[in-house]
Amino acid sequence: MTSLLVGLAIASSVAFPVRASLVTERAVLVMRHGIRAPLPGEVPDGTRTAAPWPKWSVADSRVTPHGVRALQIVAAEDRKWLAARGLFAAKGCPGAATLRIASNSSDRTIASGDAYAQGFAPGCGLRVEHRAPGMVDPMFEPLRAHATAFDAARAIADIDRVTGGMPALVRRHRDAIASLDRVLGCGGGCVPAGPARIVSDDGGHGIALEGAIRGTSGVAQVLLLQYLEGLPARDVGWGRADAAALKRLGALHAALFAVFARPPYMAAHQSSVIGRRVIRSLNDGPRLDVLMGHDTNVAALAAALGVDLVTPGYATNDVPPGGALLFERIRDTVTGRTFVRVSYRTQSPRVLRAGGVA
Repeated sequence: MTSLLVGLAIASSVAFPVRASLVTERAVLVMRHGIRAPLPGEVPDGTRTAAPWPKWSVADSRVTPHGVRALQIVAAEDRKWLAARGLFAAKGCPGAATLRIASNSSDRTIASGDAYAQGFAPGCGLRVEHRAPGMVDPMFEPLRAHATAFDAARAIADIDRVTGGMPALVRRHRDAIASLDRVLGCGGGCVPAGPARIVSDDGGHGIALEGAIRGTSGVAQVLLLQYLEGLPARDVGWGRADAAALKRLGALHAALFAVFARPPYMAAHQSSVIGRRVIRSLNDGPRLDVLMGHDTNVAALAAALGVDLVTPGYATNDVPPGGALLFERIRDTVTGRTFVRVSYRTQSPRVLRAGGVA
C-alpha cells in the first residue's frame, strides 16, 4: 500500500522540463462531486440561529441543477485541453476504450458523474461505472469497506501526534468559531459542542470526531454551499457572510481533513485503494480516467503526495465542489523518459456562484 503511493509521489516530484517534445499519453482526474444541498445532520441538531435556514431547491444531499451545469461546463473545458493535447477529437463521441468515468455509489456522486459525461461528450450517452446505489465502494470509502488493515488506536495516536490533540486543534480555530457564531447570530455558543476528542468507531475499523470542530465544520460547509449555489446574498449566512468571510470559515471544514485525511496514517489508509487505481490507469488505462468521489479522496491523495491544496478563494486544503487532482503521464519523445505531472484545479467561488461561467 505505502510503496505504491511513495512511488507516485517520487514520480510527481521530478523537476518537469518544459519542451515541445513532451506529450500527454494518459490522464486521471480524481474529483469531488458537484454543488449539493446540505447532508442530513451536517448542521448538528441543537444548532441555534437568529433566523430560519433558507430552503434548497432539491432534497438533502442531492446535487442541484446549478451544480450539474457547473460540472458540465468544466467537463467541456477538459475536453478542449485534452483535444489540444491530442488525446481526443474536439467533438464527437469518444471511443469506448479511450474514456472511463467511475463514481462512488451515492446519489450525489452518480449524478455528478452523469453531469461530467454529458458535458464532456453531449448526446453520446456515456456510461458511468458505479456500484449499486448505497453499496459501499472501497475505492472511495476504504474505511467503511474495511478495505485496509486499519487500526483505530494507531490512527488516533498519529492524529494526536500531528495535530497536538483535539483540544489544541479547537484552540487554533477559536477565532473562526467565534466568527461563525457571529454569522449564526444566536449570541454565542451557537453550535453544540461537547469534549473535543477522537474515539474508535465501527469496531476499531474507523474513528469518530466529537467536539467543536465536528459541529462547526459542517455548518461552515453549508454556508459555503449557499454562496456557490447562487442563493441571494441575503440568504448566504443571512447576509452576514461574504466571500472573504466564507474563506476564513472554510478553515473549520478543512480542519476535518487535518483529522480524517492528512495525518500520515490516515492518508495511507484513505488513499491506498484509489491510489492504486490512479497508478494502474497511468500505466495501462484509457486516455482519460475520471474518478468522481468526495473531498476526502482528493485531500488524502494530496496528503500522500506531501502537498497542500491552495487555490484563490478557498481555505487551504478545503476542497470545493468539482475540485480535482489531475494526474498526467507525460512522455518526452526525444529522450523516451516518462514523467507524472500532478496539478490541482478548481473553479473559483465567483465562477461557481455564476453557474460555472467566467
